[in-house]
Order: sequence, then structure tokens, then C-alpha cells
Amino acid sequence: MEFLGKTLILCVDDEKNVLRSLERIFLDDDYEILTATSAEEGLRILENNGPFQVVISDYRMPAMDGVEFLKEVYRRWPDTVRIVLSGYADTAAIVSAINEGRIYKFIPKPWNDNELRVTVANALERYALQKRNRELMAELSRANDELEQKVRQRTSELELRNHALTFSQCVLDALPVAVVGIDINGMIVQGSRRAAEIFNSVEGGFFGSDRRAALPDEFNRIIDMLEEEQMVRFDWTDGGKDYDVRCTTFRCFDQPGVAIVLIEKIS
Repeated sequence: MEFLGKTLILCVDDEKNVLRSLERIFLDDDYEILTATSAEEGLRILENNGPFQVVISDYRMPAMDGVEFLKEVYRRWPDTVRIVLSGYADTAAIVSAINEGRIYKFIPKPWNDNELRVTVANALERYALQKRNRELMAELSRANDELEQKVRQRTSELELRNHALTFSQCVLDALPVAVVGIDINGMIVQGSRRAAEIFNSVEGGFFGSDRRAALPDEFNRIIDMLEEEQMVRFDWTDGGKDYDVRCTTFRCFDQPGVAIVLIEKIS
């Protein structure tokens, strides 16, 4: 397996011959092995030379034993994979040590060289997978943050647009004239309350209806003849009221549309 940068392994044991044996095991591997004869020295090495992928520590050491040492390693460098060596045969104590130090593997002394090499290789793979998982989680977190930001921005834009539409509708309804807006498909998409009152015979409601069903034939004939940027003015009578009607084309979001304004004539 390929790793970016150096593959650092720290071996800690108060017996120097054990450390030399560990170094010999990995002579043919592309690892950089550092050694320490005490937990205190091991912590200094970790502090000054890290990050380390793997720490191998003896269980029984003076001053600070292997479990206390690996607990401290976990607290300060939680990503480092921790392995403990011991000739101590108390199973309950070993289980407790594994739990307390968050130890990846317990290897009894004397160890089998091949098994130890396999354990270290698996530990390095575990380290790489954990690192990749962290990177993926960080990428996912950034993507979520960006998505949330876009959603907030989009929500703000929609709220602003909705406010503008509501305001424009209030303006239209306040006008003393009837106004109708028709899109490229012939749908009545905008209009004032006065327009809805005048053209109130369409089934299903005026807004959202097709202009051919909602408007008189005279209006539709004129709309069909309208050319771009053209305005046609004519008189129209309905219900005993006379109207000055103006039909004009316009463009909105690069799409053509038609606006109709009806002004009631006052005698």
C-alpha cells in the first residue's frame, strides 16, 4: 500500500535488545523506525517528529506503563494506531488495557515476526482508511455548508421575489384601471382585481386561464395581429360601460408577452 510522505513507526520498550529486535523485523520495509526506552521519551519523540502512523509499546515499563502511555497517545494523537506488546499473561488485565488505551492490537511476547509484520501492515492500512474517511467527511461537510449557503441565498431571493410580486399585485389592484398580462403561451399570468371583475365569466377563474377562453373574440383577434413592439388602441363596451382599450407587446426575460389596459370612460 502507498502512503503519502514518510511512514513513521515508534517503538517504545525499556529493554534495548527488544528495540533492536523490532528494528530488524522491519529492515526490508519502507518504514522509518524510531525508538524510545521510556514512555516519557516516547512522548517527546511523538511531539517533535510526528505525525506517526503506528506506535508499538511494551506493556510493563517503569514510571509510566504502556497502557498509561498509549492512553496519553490516544488523547493527544487519536489517529495514531496503537499496538501493545506484553509477556504478561493476566487476560483480564490485558482486556482492560486494550479498552483503556483504545489499543488496536495486543501481541504477546515472544512474538512471531511474520505475524507482527502483518499486524503493522494492517495497522497502516487502518490508518490510511481512517485518514481517507476524515478527508471524505471534511469534503462532505464543506459540500453541505456550500449547499446550505446556496439554499439560504436562494430562499432569500425567493422571499424577495415573492415580496416584490405581492407588492406589484397590490399596486395593480390599487389602480383605477383594469390590467391584464399574457405570456407567450396565451396564459393570463398577471392582472388587477378590476380586470378579474370585468372578465368574470371564465370557468375556473380568470388568472391562469387561456386568453381565448377568458377574453372576448375582439381582443383575441387584435392580439393575434399584434407585431413586436406594437400598440393597438380601440374602444370596447361591456355591461353598459365604455372602455378605452390599449393592447401592446413587450418582452420579459427575453420572452414576448402582451399587456392589456382598460380605462373606463367617464361621461
